[in-house]
Amino acid sequence: MSQQRAKMVVSSAWLQVVCITFLFGFAILGYLAYRIYEEHPPVPGKVVSEKGEVVFTGDEIRQGQELFFTYGLMQYGSIYGHGAYLGPDFTAEYLHREAIEMANIYGGGPEAQERARVELRENRYDPNTDALVLNDAQRQAFRTLLSYYEKEVLDREKSGGGGLGPAAVKSPEDRKKIVAFIAWTAWTASAQRPGRPHSYTNNWPPEKLVGNELTQEAVVWSSLSIIVLLGGIGLVLGLYGRYQSVLGWHGQEQKRVRFVSPGDVALTPSQRSVAWYFFIVMALFLVQTLLGGGTAHYHAETGGFFGFDLAKYFPYNLTRTWHLQLALFFIVASFLAAGIFLAPVIAGKEPFGQQILSFALLGALAVVVFGSLIGEALSYKGLLQGQARPFYGAQGLEYLDLGRLWQLLLIAGLLLWIVIIARGLWRKLKTESVGNLPSLFFYSALSIPLFYAVGLLCHTKTDFAVMDFWRFWVVHLWVEDFLELFTTIMVAYVFVLLGVVSETTATRVVYFDIILYSVGGVVGTMHHIYFSGNPAIHMALGAFFSAAEVIPLTFLTVEAWTFLQLGAHQQSQTGAPFPHRWAVMFLVSVGFWNFLGAGVFGFLINLPVVSFYEIGTQLTANHAHASMMGVYGMLAMALLVFCLRYLLRPEDWSDKLVAFSFWCLNGGLVWMVFANLFPLGVMQLATVVTNGYWHARSLEFFEKHTYLEWLRLPGDMIFIVGVVPLLWLTAKAVFRPTQKKAAKSLYEDSLEASPFTQVEGGAA
Repeated sequence: MSQQRAKMVVSSAWLQVVCITFLFGFAILGYLAYRIYEEHPPVPGKVVSEKGEVVFTGDEIRQGQELFFTYGLMQYGSIYGHGAYLGPDFTAEYLHREAIEMANIYGGGPEAQERARVELRENRYDPNTDALVLNDAQRQAFRTLLSYYEKEVLDREKSGGGGLGPAAVKSPEDRKKIVAFIAWTAWTASAQRPGRPHSYTNNWPPEKLVGNELTQEAVVWSSLSIIVLLGGIGLVLGLYGRYQSVLGWHGQEQKRVRFVSPGDVALTPSQRSVAWYFFIVMALFLVQTLLGGGTAHYHAETGGFFGFDLAKYFPYNLTRTWHLQLALFFIVASFLAAGIFLAPVIAGKEPFGQQILSFALLGALAVVVFGSLIGEALSYKGLLQGQARPFYGAQGLEYLDLGRLWQLLLIAGLLLWIVIIARGLWRKLKTESVGNLPSLFFYSALSIPLFYAVGLLCHTKTDFAVMDFWRFWVVHLWVEDFLELFTTIMVAYVFVLLGVVSETTATRVVYFDIILYSVGGVVGTMHHIYFSGNPAIHMALGAFFSAAEVIPLTFLTVEAWTFLQLGAHQQSQTGAPFPHRWAVMFLVSVGFWNFLGAGVFGFLINLPVVSFYEIGTQLTANHAHASMMGVYGMLAMALLVFCLRYLLRPEDWSDKLVAFSFWCLNGGLVWMVFANLFPLGVMQLATVVTNGYWHARSLEFFEKHTYLEWLRLPGDMIFIVGVVPLLWLTAKAVFRPTQKKAAKSLYEDSLEASPFTQVEGGAA
């Protein structure tokens, strides 16, 4: 006879609202996907002169796009404001130089500039012939700029200032194709979209020489976004104040618990295997921080490293790619490890063979990490040719830099992780309601490979606007929404297993957070692609819903200190020490960085009227560092410290070392943000308004403010030093592990029988 499923611990209305919210959000995304496929900027079959001479073809544009990515130019400069920060934004720079070149051809002066402006805004693409016609001045400007980019960027004799290393692109044919792609992006940024008063890129970049100014939509939807933000925060805080006992975290009212000494907690084989995961996590983290410091140093000493020509061997585009890829790898690996660690506690039993599968997954991840890093180096240095470059080498798309082979293998590894989680939870899932915490834990885990796999819809030759739409499903929906969802559920489960909150309270708060995330986060994905060739409706809906993303972050900040109070409350009742103070402190820092980095800094640059001027400046980097490292990096450390408390022998644990890491990591990040990234970003923003976007992204601008780049150095050093103690402790967990093993049937099949706590009874 099959076991009867347990009832939902909260009202089923919570689950229904979540499903409706998800369906609503993804229905809008589906409609926006349709609009992008219908209205993305055309790639002409050929670009010709007024006499019919072929300047370059549509195939050359698409091949140039792929070469632009696989040679790592997106990790040196940017296109449409997306990419790295040392090099120029190629769209904006080409457009500015093209306008100057055309005006010079026409004799210079105001009349010549006006003629160039009118001609650049004219859309001379004929869909009937699939041809784009360039006038003589535009054709001559292309030839001039082809020579400029060959000499200054693609085929430099020396590495200094190049960012790509010397002679990065040796083939003249490849160089022409890359510049053809850049020229096409500049055309989309100036030519008016048919039937609209603005360009295909909603008049981005800000460029007076072609008349690119803020559109009506950017101003209107920015104003409405502020209304949504203020009204939404007021509503949520009002609900939280009125129904705090229902919506907020609060402790167990009817029982007291004693925290079991971590040294007395028995571990299953798969839980012990997690020590290796965290050791590798910290090793990757250390390398990632060293690469980050070196990459940032290129801004202070262009192309060099304290006098040594480092760029000759490790150019900026390679170190930045590795820095970004390793950030994703160490964060995801920590989440996978935490899932494996919690599964047997949730289910009450571990099936045979979980440890073998866990080590198999670890080996697969190692193959992906090292294979992708090597492939990216070979691709950027031109040692792979043809289709081998994007498949074995690098696709070169920011956040999806790894080659397609490694992307497929990573998805396969994530699916193996789902098998591990499903085997571990199966016993529990059979008896639980589909709306309770065990099922929510599994659903959120399943979303991780699912939404990363969306990246397969990107291809290096796909029309850019379409490709960028799917890329940001990975960057935003996978990273900012579903990893956040998985983490929220894991944190809730940890508090339940520690006995400091009830399962009902945790489930209710999880549902409330999911609803808040979904309202803004799903459609808010569009705030990334206001200006990369999408119709204006993407900016309108992206701005409107993106404002709501700050609301759950505000809610989490209100809750953050409650985490510490819960543990202290139980400790004061029982006298048993709370063993996870520093894990919870990392969670508190997550709340701080969530509000500041993702909320304040994120909302600042998500407003279309601000994004129009700042996208791709250091304000973007400021938001990225404060939210990526401040939120997901600190979450990874919180999960690591929690699990490490049980993986280490009591005599090997050190509160002082963990505290040292906590303050160094957070202090170093504060230094990076407030001594370098934020002030430099504000200066760039002012420069864009006064001198143009192209100038704010020029090497000349960074050389003028080198002192701010040197000022970042102490923060980087503090941050790097903060990684070392945690690496030391994880090494101890691997090489001097706790020897206490679990019995064959470890836990009772009940959350009340957590191995981490013991119920003492009596009223709280």
